[in-house]
Amino acid sequence: MTDLRRTPRAPIDATVGYAVKGGPDELYGQARDISLGGMFIEVSEAPQFGAEITIVVLIPGEKAPLTMPAVVRWARDGGIGIQFGLLGARETYAITEYVSKSDIAK
Repeated sequence: MTDLRRTPRAPIDATVGYAVKGGPDELYGQARDISLGGMFIEVSEAPQFGAEITIVVLIPGEKAPLTMPAVVRWARDGGIGIQFGLLGARETYAITEYVSKSDIAK
C-alpha cells in the first residue's frame, strides 16, 4: 500500500483534549502519531467525518499546550484521523521540531 502523506509522521504518546464545534463538552483521547499535516487520536467516541474540532495537546518538550483547529478526515472504531487547519508559527515550529527529532521520521 502506498503512503500518500505529504509530511513525515512520528509516534507520540500524549493526552489530547478536543471539542467538536457546537458540541457541549470537552472530550479526551490519546495521540498516537503526529505530523505537520495531522494526527491520529485514539478515542472512545469518534466525532463524525468532517466534524470541525479544536484540539489541545502538550507535545513532549514544549512548556505549554498547543491549541489547534482540525477537521476529522476519517473515523473508525477506536480512533480518528485529523487534519490540522491553519497553524500559527509556534505550532508549526513545535510539530516540525518534534517530528524531526523522532527516529522514525528520519
